[in-house]
Amino acid sequence: MAFPYPYVGPIALYNNLPIHTEYYTPQFFFISGITLGQTTLVTTTVNHDYVIGQECRLIIPPSNGCRQLNEVKGFVISIPQADQVLLTIDSSRNVDPFQTSSATTQPQILAIGDVNTGAINSGRTNNITYIPGSFRNISP
Repeated sequence: MAFPYPYVGPIALYNNLPIHTEYYTPQFFFISGITLGQTTLVTTTVNHDYVIGQECRLIIPPSNGCRQLNEVKGFVISIPQADQVLLTIDSSRNVDPFQTSSATTQPQILAIGDVNTGAINSGRTNNITYIPGSFRNISP
């Protein structure tokens, strides 16, 4: 019996790399500060790789305050600095201030969605550019 394609056998273990979060872009980042207001400014501990229009979720442990922002989603509307992102989350009322903590669980921001999170251009043609989501595999 002949195969319709060349048979190469099973994939060697060194070619079948385990899934690691660092192999996906954009990644999640730890939060070092949050500035509350009609829009919410999030400062990360390192430079992030988010883009304008991307949807993000905040994960805030109780020890860091801002518990009202835990699991809240917002879109990136500005990137003031390489380690800052401005989100469409209104935190101007009834939100506790952010505080640093020595707890082992750290606050995080992460991109959500898939590769085609939403169209960023439109027109009469079907040529649509999509906002990058959170599941683009960049494995080595």
